[in-house]
Amino acid sequence: MILRSALSALLALFLVVAASPSAQVGSREALHRALDDVLDVYVRDGLVYYRALRSERRSLDAYLGALERLTPGDVGGWSRDEQIALWLNAYNAHVLKAVIDRYPIDGRAEGYPRNSIRQIPGVFERTPRRVAGRSLTLDQVEVEVLAAFGDPRVTLALGRGSVGGGRLRSEAFAAGRLEEQLKSVAAEFATRQELLRIDANDGIVSVTPILSWREALFTGAYAEKADARFAQRSPVERALVAFILPNLLPGERDFIQRNTFRVTFHEYDWRLNDLTGGGR
Repeated sequence: MILRSALSALLALFLVVAASPSAQVGSREALHRALDDVLDVYVRDGLVYYRALRSERRSLDAYLGALERLTPGDVGGWSRDEQIALWLNAYNAHVLKAVIDRYPIDGRAEGYPRNSIRQIPGVFERTPRRVAGRSLTLDQVEVEVLAAFGDPRVTLALGRGSVGGGRLRSEAFAAGRLEEQLKSVAAEFATRQELLRIDANDGIVSVTPILSWREALFTGAYAEKADARFAQRSPVERALVAFILPNLLPGERDFIQRNTFRVTFHEYDWRLNDLTGGGR
């Protein structure tokens, strides 16, 4: 009888601890560890060992299975950062799956490289992905879910399975470090030729078309933060200036502040970010 009472007390204590906020937060962070391990092993400087990942995909599939088993009730009480991390990780993980499901890609669709993720029919706009009780395409995850948080940096945190997208990190996004990670994403924008090219000699600033695809999100967050000297610029140009200035080199910053540049959007690079096949 005494033993039974002791066991009952221990069980009750366990249930209280498991239900506590700290335990719940820990379990949410643990959810993404499998993806963190996958990215750490198979991603280098934004490029992916797709061939090896295709052969050793168990952890990735298990992670996506865990996301599929989540319910709206499971995530409804999560913090803003926890939800952003969830959807960023879900998007990037599903892109990896889409590629290895068809790897090696060798398509014939005009306008894209033969190995492009765009050679997979409907990969962004038609194929539903199941996450936390919702069935969404990748485009819907980006435009309807992530954009609703009002932070344009999330659109640059998506690898998109391509050289021209944001650099796929070698780690999963984590709620406890999300602001630090997104600051890094913003800082990288100013250093990657795929995203930003400043030609002071010709007076041209060439920008990734991601900014035009998600213009409303960028202008809503940054246009009003631009210095008054740029008041005659278009909203998207003012947003661009406010977004990039903090991370430019001194010479580049001086050039932008002279306000004599012309903005263009360069072509997006849809080559597969494949390390095995030399994605660059």
